[in-house]
This record gives sequence, structure tokens and C-alpha cells, in this order.
Amino acid sequence: MAHGDVTHLEIPVADFDRAKAFYGDLFGWRIEDTPGYDDYPMWRAPNQISGGALTVREGDFTQPRSTVEVDSIDETLEKVVAGGGTVLMERSPITETAWWAVFADPNGNVIGLYEGTM
Repeated sequence: MAHGDVTHLEIPVADFDRAKAFYGDLFGWRIEDTPGYDDYPMWRAPNQISGGALTVREGDFTQPRSTVEVDSIDETLEKVVAGGGTVLMERSPITETAWWAVFADPNGNVIGLYEGTM
């Protein structure tokens, strides 16, 4: 995927089984556990391109969060701050070859960043 593509959508849920049934029936999403990612069931849309997770609501994670792929999380976070945004979570590893971070834009919208390969 190229720089700037939306790669992931996390949806916070209180009742996983109900959400799984709802989104499976509504959109045809296949929702299943992913090996190595305990308590992070992933969904895949019928086009096999989009994906994300249904995750338990925790702390301030109460609204869906899109994740955007970038060439460099560090450079992107510098631009976030320069543009008036706020870094909420610095670059953190997912695997040995993939990282993520989270920021808020100047309007308070929370967006995830992804760099690497899975």
C-alpha cells in the first residue's frame, strides 16, 4: 500500500459477541481471532483489502479509529505537532517489521499511524 492509504479500522465494543453478529450480518465481515494477537479479533471485508478489529472499550477509546499507513511514523508525528496536533502514543512495535502510533488532529479526532510490513 502506498503512503496515506487507510489500512485499518478499530471499532470499540462493549459486547463482542453481539458486535460480531451485527457486523457479520450487516456487512458480511469475517471476524475471527488472529494468532499472536490475543483479545484482538480482526475483521476482513468481502473485498479482502480492508480490515480492522473489534476491541473492548478502554479508557478514552470509545470511538472508531482509522489507521493510515505512512512511510515514516517519526516524520509524520513531527508534522502532526507542527500542524497543531498532539501525539497521544509514540511509535511502538507491533512486530519486528511493523510499528504504530496514535495522534489527535487539531479538532481532537484520533487517528492511528502504521509503518512497516506484517
